[in-house]
Amino acid sequence: MLALAFSGAAFADQPPASGLGQSWPNASDVSSSPNFHAYVFTLGGIQFVQINDVNGNVLGAVGSANGQFITLPVGRFSQLVSTPQQAPAVAPAAPAAAPTTVYQDTATTVTATPLSDGTMQLKAAAASCDPIQCNTHIQ
Repeated sequence: MLALAFSGAAFADQPPASGLGQSWPNASDVSSSPNFHAYVFTLGGIQFVQINDVNGNVLGAVGSANGQFITLPVGRFSQLVSTPQQAPAVAPAAPAAAPTTVYQDTATTVTATPLSDGTMQLKAAAASCDPIQCNTHIQ
């Protein structure tokens, strides 16, 4: 009971994450790549992951819950975001490099792939790593 009381006090000291869709939201950067920023927001049991480039430009975002994903209409490359349930809204150009894992936790992985036309494709999927490895990331 005492541990629960202390954890509640510690949680209360943390400001709520806000700013989905903003260049520099009020949330911790949990990117696993130094070339990107990843921000996680949770509301109503849905996890939202936003990916920004190194300069803070919003590239795209996804929402997920219970293995289901949806692309959010934010970011300069939102039309190129894909999920297991949703293909990109426009056909992407050929890849110019291998995908980079930008965010990963025990449930979700988001990769970014530079394309030959200078755009960036984001791909969200269910995580495929073991929980111990995933939990060693910043998240």
